[in-house]
Amino acid sequence: MTAETTLKQLEHEVSQCQACGLASGRTRSVPGSGPLTARVMFIGEGPGFNEDKQGLPFVGQAGKLLEQMLAKITLNRTDVYITNVVKCRPPNNRDPLPEELAACGNYLDRQLLLIRPELIVTLGRFSMARWFANEKISIIHGKPKRFDKTVVMPLFHPAAALRNPQWLKLLEEDFLKIPRILAKLDAEKAQATPSPATPSPTSGEQLTLF
Repeated sequence: MTAETTLKQLEHEVSQCQACGLASGRTRSVPGSGPLTARVMFIGEGPGFNEDKQGLPFVGQAGKLLEQMLAKITLNRTDVYITNVVKCRPPNNRDPLPEELAACGNYLDRQLLLIRPELIVTLGRFSMARWFANEKISIIHGKPKRFDKTVVMPLFHPAAALRNPQWLKLLEEDFLKIPRILAKLDAEKAQATPSPATPSPTSGEQLTLF
């Protein structure tokens, strides 16, 4: 089975999922979108009203802002993979509950294994918590860390940035770091030599990129 087929099968499973109470209120599930070859994966919180209707992530006002941010670094939606920690819309866009996060956790695990992004950008505190437990986004936003072979950088959620001009400015500044992180990773790959003595990065290692 090819990776493309496996991803489509996962998306079908999400569309049929009844693992938590969110299934009863959805119009459509929202598994995610983007190429398997994406170097960057964005992980948000959960679908909103527009996403629930269309079955695609980040297609409302927050999605428009995300696309504007991508354009600033010469990327678009077709270059990156976008998903959420929960795949169905919580009622009235409330915060996802722990049991809902747990029910969708396996889907996100499998997406990460299939796509293997070099850089994960978490949008908001719920996706951030997967890698940065008990941290405050106001303190660690824009600070990338390496977890094994993947770099993770927490950012403010675009929806929150739309409500707070100060956070919008910080989101724009943090987005501009993405090309620099990718360039740093490219440089590391170019310098790497196949040697058993080469040390592997420590999980949670803070990157000295900036």
